[in-house]
Amino acid sequence: MQTLSPLPYTLNIKGRLFSLDKPQVMGIVNVTPDSFYSGSRTQDDEAIAARCRTIRDEGATIIDIGAYSSRPGADDVPAEEEMARLRRGLTLVRRECPDMVVSVDTFRADVARMCVEEYGADIINDISGGTMDHQMFRTVARLGVPYILMHMQGTPQTMQDNPQYADLMRDVFVYFAERINLLHDMGVADIILDPGFGFGKTLADNYTLLAHLSEFHDFGLPLLVGVSRKSMIYKLVGGTPAEALNGTTAIHTASLLQGAAILRVHDVKPAVEAVQIVEAMRTNA
Repeated sequence: MQTLSPLPYTLNIKGRLFSLDKPQVMGIVNVTPDSFYSGSRTQDDEAIAARCRTIRDEGATIIDIGAYSSRPGADDVPAEEEMARLRRGLTLVRRECPDMVVSVDTFRADVARMCVEEYGADIINDISGGTMDHQMFRTVARLGVPYILMHMQGTPQTMQDNPQYADLMRDVFVYFAERINLLHDMGVADIILDPGFGFGKTLADNYTLLAHLSEFHDFGLPLLVGVSRKSMIYKLVGGTPAEALNGTTAIHTASLLQGAAILRVHDVKPAVEAVQIVEAMRTNA
């Protein structure tokens, strides 16, 4: 595993440069009834508001709000329902944390547009990399917001049925190269790469991605790592999502040592502490 110092990435957030020289923590707000980690589900207004305050107070700089569960085998949610959940959630996010960067987790172009135009969302986080809504890339280009490009094989309903790759790293690299070129051709300048841990990957695939995470810097783009309490942890060491915090922190540390720029997490305080420890190590090397 190669150890890397943070790379000098920045994002243009509505004309303001958002520095990623130091890794940032993105706190998850799920306004869904069926997210895979039950401890992350927030459905009533006070629970959503309290979750936002916790994310802010524990040191995250980005809130990622989602209204469509992407756990393996999750039920489809109509666009109208996703929008209704997000309108409610974003109203509370903006009320509680008006100065925080807000990312919206959606693969639908119309939902992305609504969130940016009506609520000033700052980033679009698309688990499908534009493959589930072919208007997404053009929409993001028109909106002028940063875009998180994730790799996924299949859909949330099918991705873990029997994921297979001819060559995992080559296949993911080709996918990113093709999607990045399309985004650049449409005028999208700010792209964040997410290798998609757990999205159409076997247990071994996930750890291959982790071992080679630093290679994704070849694209010259910041890396987001989303492993929080996922099955790649508890299927390896035993237990459940509720018992997977220690493993999550271990993977966060390995990711930070390979230059990850953003950690997408359920548990903000442990992630912030991991960043502080790795940064102190680098400063005093």
